[in-house]
Amino acid sequence: MAMTESKEKGIIILAVDGNLDADGTLAMEEKVLALLEGGATQLLFDFSGLDYINSSGLRVLVLSYQRLKKVSGKVAICGVKDYIQEVFEVSGYDKIFSLYAERADALSGM
Repeated sequence: MAMTESKEKGIIILAVDGNLDADGTLAMEEKVLALLEGGATQLLFDFSGLDYINSSGLRVLVLSYQRLKKVSGKVAICGVKDYIQEVFEVSGYDKIFSLYAERADALSGM
């Protein structure tokens, strides 16, 4: 898994490529917690390069959502492939997270 951080319009973007499994989840959780502790209030996860996500990866997303909800922050996800979209739908997470097809859509929708 590779993760790249950038910032646009005051929104922190984490682009995740590869597989978000047990190994990658720990790195992503550490990064997200550091961002939240640093005062981040808007996170966009760009999953256009993501090929796989497991339950621990979903847990990090929920953790982000729960922490940011307390401070009226926002979490959104863009670029989700069809088969990963199904994971969000089956788990009901498509009701929790704002999902966007493209990064530009997410940036203007947040």
